[in-house]
Amino acid sequence: MDPKGRSKWELDTPCLTIDLDLLDDNLQTMQARVSAAGKALRPHAKTHKCSMLAKMQLAAGAVGLCAAKVSEAEALVSAGIEGVLITGAVATPAKAARLKSLLRKTRSLMAVVDHPAGVELLEKQLSGSGLRLDVLVDLDVGHHRTGVVPGKAMELVNRVMASRSLWLRGIQAYAGHVQHIPRYVDRRAASLKALKQAAAVFRELQRRDEGCTIFSASGTGTAATDLAVPELTELQAGSYALMDAEYMAIECEDGAECSDYRPALTLLTTVVGVGHGRQVTVDAGLKALYRDGGRPCLLNSEFPKLQYDWFGDEYGKVSAVGRGALLPELGQVLELVVSHCDPTVNLFDHFYITRSGKVVDVWPIDLRGRCQ
Repeated sequence: MDPKGRSKWELDTPCLTIDLDLLDDNLQTMQARVSAAGKALRPHAKTHKCSMLAKMQLAAGAVGLCAAKVSEAEALVSAGIEGVLITGAVATPAKAARLKSLLRKTRSLMAVVDHPAGVELLEKQLSGSGLRLDVLVDLDVGHHRTGVVPGKAMELVNRVMASRSLWLRGIQAYAGHVQHIPRYVDRRAASLKALKQAAAVFRELQRRDEGCTIFSASGTGTAATDLAVPELTELQAGSYALMDAEYMAIECEDGAECSDYRPALTLLTTVVGVGHGRQVTVDAGLKALYRDGGRPCLLNSEFPKLQYDWFGDEYGKVSAVGRGALLPELGQVLELVVSHCDPTVNLFDHFYITRSGKVVDVWPIDLRGRCQ
């Protein structure tokens, strides 16, 4: 049965819904703030894994999209999206070969490098092809996951500049380790410290080559702070579009819980078990809600004193946490803000798009499972 026109409360569960108006508000708010600061926005598609949503971001003013893996970039390019930056360096001949094939389809592709061996790998693959790949040098500004430490960055810069197959466009410096620091003042200080290291490298790089014009960094948790960094040219924020419990729990500048962006993404789940004391069982467990991150929170206003917890692979538990708390009945549908949007989205095939509680469209999550 075509779900369009139906109430979202009639959908089979568990399922993911996106409120189209909230989504558009989030996209417009971030784009307006970024544009007002004189920066560009290249949002991360790993959050939503949906080319249709990516096209909304482009329509709102984004200069392109980020992709975590080559496979995500392949799906975005197949959907006609230009300006894709692959934020993870490739380390195998197979990945480098796929990167070359992708470059034949779009010359606006960019990738990152963080080690001389990675540069050599790309050069070997591109040699004799007539292709040249735009790259950013990826900096490790404290996360210790990928990237070259700032003190050794210029050695790698020199190596890239000597290449005939690679064109150095700038740097990437994503501080993922600071995005969820709860207190605003602590998060701001940590982010500015990280970006200060990168800014020094970028200034030196620009003195060497004025064509190096990209300093790509930042995320949803630090976007408001990072926009004030003069050297930063573009933001990679992603979660702002959908939001989740983890991001909603961090402080904004005024000390309140983050309210800059609202939860456009929610998960619907049905009560499938009752009669077990001060708790009920719902049909969304580990296979529907990623566990790492914040605790999913209920949005149903008639149940203000209930708390979700995981109850196995297939089930969740919703418990009373206060005196006089009402429990939902068998078959009742509950709405949750998800714990962590990125991996939760990767568990589903499509989004139900809603407006005023009615389903208006269904969008495939066409980047789902693309982790290679």
